[in-house]
Amino acid sequence: MSRSLIVESRPKRSSELGLDLPAFLRDALAARGVAANADLDLSLGQLHVPDALPGIDVAADRLAMAVAEDERILIAGDFDADGATASALCVSALRAMGARDVDFLVPNRFEFGYGLSPELVGVALTRSPQVIVTVDNGVSSVDGVALARANGVDVVVTDHHLPSDELPRAHAIVNPNLGDSAFPSRNLAGVGVAFYVMGAVRARLRRSGLFESRGIAEPNLADWLDLVALGTVADVVPLDRNNRILVQQGLRRIRGGRTRPGVRALVEVSGRGTSTLGAKDLGFAIGPRLNAAGRLEDMSTGIQCLLADDDRSARALAERLDEFNRARRDIEAGMVDEATGLLDGEVGEDVAICVYQENWHQGVIGIVAGRMRERYHRPAIVFADAGTPSPGDLKGSARSIPGLHIRDAIADCAARHPGLVGPFGGHAMAAGLTLRHAHLERFRHAFNEIVADRVSERDLAGVIVTDGELGAGDLKIDNARLIAAYGPWGQGFEEPSFHGEFEVVMQRVVGERHLKLALKHESRVVDAIAFNTEPVASERVRAVYRLGVNDYGAADTLQLEIAALEAV
Repeated sequence: MSRSLIVESRPKRSSELGLDLPAFLRDALAARGVAANADLDLSLGQLHVPDALPGIDVAADRLAMAVAEDERILIAGDFDADGATASALCVSALRAMGARDVDFLVPNRFEFGYGLSPELVGVALTRSPQVIVTVDNGVSSVDGVALARANGVDVVVTDHHLPSDELPRAHAIVNPNLGDSAFPSRNLAGVGVAFYVMGAVRARLRRSGLFESRGIAEPNLADWLDLVALGTVADVVPLDRNNRILVQQGLRRIRGGRTRPGVRALVEVSGRGTSTLGAKDLGFAIGPRLNAAGRLEDMSTGIQCLLADDDRSARALAERLDEFNRARRDIEAGMVDEATGLLDGEVGEDVAICVYQENWHQGVIGIVAGRMRERYHRPAIVFADAGTPSPGDLKGSARSIPGLHIRDAIADCAARHPGLVGPFGGHAMAAGLTLRHAHLERFRHAFNEIVADRVSERDLAGVIVTDGELGAGDLKIDNARLIAAYGPWGQGFEEPSFHGEFEVVMQRVVGERHLKLALKHESRVVDAIAFNTEPVASERVRAVYRLGVNDYGAADTLQLEIAALEAV
């Protein structure tokens, strides 16, 4: 928040919303593509049908056969919240549909790295599976799938990551981002893909009469939407309308008390309440606690929490995840300070940040890359030693800025400099890669050249686009609640933000390093909070903010949530 603010208002778009809404909210919704009342229908009936998902029919047929013939099914997950929720969804849904032998296996990132690697397949084979189902990974696991097939194991890949030129020779690949995909939403998270696949499996088993023959009540897949909502928000995929439906329906079930013990326990240890839970809570409180297991130890703890059958065991696992998260925050704070020190507080002429220190924790580099991106408004890659599986290698985690597709930039670097970049993958805003330690400086120069070709000065200026300025009369708690009611908000459907100048009435540091303020606009004084921000040496400030609700006191009050702040 230390850089000079460059703020612009979004251009207004036409709207045919037949609702009595404040002008600022009507304009904000229109700017996000909501121009008519029908666009606000987030009922399950509006979900895209699965027919156009590549590979879903073949995958569903194979899994339905595995359930019917009591084959051993192994779910191979990933070590983040998306992978954990997808793993728990598939294990529990298949069990509910009659699978008698289904379990999960998730790689420890420090021993096996990402995806269905040959090393992980070696572990899987000791369990003698007949079918392996990957969730949130697999589309780049060419060697791992080949090894499984060579040992007579069918592999069903369910993934959402961008494919490379060579696809694994799996029994089926279900991925909305395959080149021939006609599925209307390419933004599904891994857990969203898994949800669609399980729905297709259920349809096959219904038609086969298995539920009736075994006396099994046909499961309602909506009961798993709490997991879909959590994984979708935590993975920061764009909230297009289809994803907003999945998240909204999952949140409704959590708020209504229709959630599994593990999700409820995670909400409780985070200090939130299920009845008022929002997408922001999933992204900033629940998701990080689940992710912490995969970052510091083993995501099995997180998956077990989500699979827990009772509140007592779920609570014990959730408290363990909370301990992981506290440790992760301490590690992160130290690494951020060290990374900033390596840059001497400046990035110079570089248009991209590449930093490494030998003592850095591999599980936290993604978060630190995000912090560097926020601080300097540059795409950032933070590296750590890969560890035992690959001595001499570095693992890098990349975070991008709007305007730069970082996975494509890394692919360009690999193409221009053969042998420089090891395995890589990811999305537009986040990616991962492997690099030989000896190549780090060469990569830094090459990557900077490629980024310089792809970004403009405006991209690097850190322009903040808001929904305009609000008058004092709009600064009220009812408007904060109204905005919340028209969510869920998130990546690609950002919560409305505003900008304006304020008089500083009071400021003090609270918590670890957060700034609590009382700000005056015209004749109205409102509370505000700015996280990870130092006091400002000025009587007037310019702020970018959102309207929030402070529910920690005896009565709820309006609180401006400051996203950027500078002295005037």
